[in-house]
Amino acid sequence: MENLTRRELLKRTAAAAVSAPLLLARPITAWADAKETNSKVILIRNQMLFAGGDAPDRTICEQMTDEALCRLTGITDKAKAWASIIKPTDVVGIKTNAWNGLPTPPVMNEILKERVIAAGVAEDKVSVDDRGVKNNTVFQNSTALINIRPMRTHAWSGVGTLLKNYIMFAQKPSDYHEDSCSVLGSLQELPSVKGKTRLHILVMFTPQFHHLAPSTFSEEFSWKYCGLLAGFDPVAVDSVGLRIIEAKRREYFKEERPLNPPAKHIALADTRYHLGTSDPAKIELVKLGWTDNSFV
Repeated sequence: MENLTRRELLKRTAAAAVSAPLLLARPITAWADAKETNSKVILIRNQMLFAGGDAPDRTICEQMTDEALCRLTGITDKAKAWASIIKPTDVVGIKTNAWNGLPTPPVMNEILKERVIAAGVAEDKVSVDDRGVKNNTVFQNSTALINIRPMRTHAWSGVGTLLKNYIMFAQKPSDYHEDSCSVLGSLQELPSVKGKTRLHILVMFTPQFHHLAPSTFSEEFSWKYCGLLAGFDPVAVDSVGLRIIEAKRREYFKEERPLNPPAKHIALADTRYHLGTSDPAKIELVKLGWTDNSFV
């Protein structure tokens, strides 16, 4: 019996030695796609982000972005952290958001492109785009995507989210607008998207928590939250962002003021499409930096 146990142990040790490099080489999105008990979301804030004026400070943006990824990956060296999710052979599309009222801050697009190139990807194999992704050759041939956008209330989906940010990959985006855009989770199954996303970043620099008319932006209903939310699970990241928006609405209106329409697509991305978790009890929220009025 003892000899059998030793033989079995040797077999298992040998198998582990063979499989370990394969596991380490596995794209990090595969880990994100796995059904786990918790989905990690990083919330990082810095109260000095706008200390120099209306534009976010570039150095602080870089620090926040790199630290968020390091904490997500568990790799303390920022270059190695980026190299763990982006390979030199990748073709990388950075899916931004160009809505003129509250676009993805250009500095964030620049930082992400620089980090991808620093990871060894040729500059002509990296592109930042929003409305032109279907006709962009880099996105057409992409092996990896980075999803980044600001959060704001939205007249069709309740809130504009990372899940909604991929609507421009659809042949007919309007097909996804019915029932409070409840089917947005299905966008993740599009061939141009499926299995490619390496990182999701929800920009919470100046999120919009209310609007008076569709497609309008008002500084009255935005505030300097000075944060970023990052994760590998878009449902979990969007869920945390939604909680922040809802809490800000309660503070501002001094009452419960539900979103109209409700942001049902986030929960449905979990329960119907099984893309991640929307349950706060199953989300591992890591809060870094400034904590005042974080609302979560």
